[in-house]
Amino acid sequence: MKSTSYVRLRMNFFALMVLCLGTFTSFNAKAVPAFARQTGQNCVACHAGGQFPELTPYGRLFKLTGYTIGTRTIPVSIMGEASLAKTQRVDATFEKDSELIFQTGSVFLAGKVTDNVGIFAQATYNNYSGDSGYQGTWTSDNFDLRFADRFVSASSDLIYGFSLNNNPTVSDVWNSAPAWIIYAPTQFGVTGPDSGPIVDGLGAQVAGLTAYAMWDNLLYAEIGAYKTANGVFSFLSQSVNDANQIKLAGSNPYVRVALTHEWGPHNIMVGAFGLNVNVYPDNTNQSGPTIQYRDRGIDAQYQYLLDPHTASAQFSYVRETINNGDVTGIATNPSNTLNSLRVKGTYIYQAKYGGSLSYFSTTGTADPTLYPNPTASPDTQGWTPELFYLPIQNIRVGLQYYAYQKFDGASNNYDGNGRNAKDNNTAFLYVWGAY
Repeated sequence: MKSTSYVRLRMNFFALMVLCLGTFTSFNAKAVPAFARQTGQNCVACHAGGQFPELTPYGRLFKLTGYTIGTRTIPVSIMGEASLAKTQRVDATFEKDSELIFQTGSVFLAGKVTDNVGIFAQATYNNYSGDSGYQGTWTSDNFDLRFADRFVSASSDLIYGFSLNNNPTVSDVWNSAPAWIIYAPTQFGVTGPDSGPIVDGLGAQVAGLTAYAMWDNLLYAEIGAYKTANGVFSFLSQSVNDANQIKLAGSNPYVRVALTHEWGPHNIMVGAFGLNVNVYPDNTNQSGPTIQYRDRGIDAQYQYLLDPHTASAQFSYVRETINNGDVTGIATNPSNTLNSLRVKGTYIYQAKYGGSLSYFSTTGTADPTLYPNPTASPDTQGWTPELFYLPIQNIRVGLQYYAYQKFDGASNNYDGNGRNAKDNNTAFLYVWGAY
């Protein structure tokens, strides 16, 4: 994260490995076996082709109704993961390149609390964190506590609810939302844009309360506000270093709308969202002028679900405007823009054999203070092909490759030290399971 923009981040892609007879579960995803035990359904009922975390129409209904469908069971799942990453040209920061490692584990509290209340809460253990050595730490991860109700009549169907969560768009039910569009990430190698809009960087740092409604399975709307997760809400950002936590001024509005339609084995959605965030430039001094971030996004999703075939596509575009206002020394320009484009297509056969192709592009205003490299630009583009196999419904084995066309504004010598974009090309092998 660039200290001057508060939006620098790596698109961390995870993987999971089964430890003892399949006792690991999925990381940062809603493929929680506690939900399957509660509903009595297998993974493909809620997840497209069994490809967690992408939700089917039934999976979206389960989430919208507050994780309350089914009968209460023991609401606990666990997880673990291992991965191996190989970067084309290693530099000193990639300490675990070409090493098979145990990376993370999670414990989930997930399921029905009452007929109207349900929860998805995740605590994650990072076995490797920081720039040197193993530093095992427990941290808060995705959190979504919901109240929901439903009114059905002969002429209409209305689902409404409230969500307390710690990540804008994590409450969303479509995988074109920023929190969900690209999954199976790794923390090692160079695996995504070096900069991104702030909507991508607030997870486990903020507390938000949103209200949502779905009318006739056609129109979805959500509105809410986010603040720094401190004080009574500090459990939502547990173990986040206070000096590194993004500090927001007051409450910051979020809005989401979407139109969706289902016919036969097809379903489609087109939507838009917006987030306004005011950030203190100095995390240790929550007073004075702030930097204003204005994120505006459009997205779309298509699914074809008819056994033995599953196909899906997602599109997301976010334009961010950054106004530095009266803050001095943060950027050369008084205002900057950042544009994030992500596109993904997936095909799965028999809920076992699959492949996907993703494209990512980040472009923005050249600013030598924010991006101190020869091009002074955040521009990064590339492709991510993937092949994966699900031997059983709750285990996925995959191989991804990140192929860079441009990094930090250039294809060649982007850092002034002879490193080219293609030097960051990274192969990533993972095993991802759920129990």
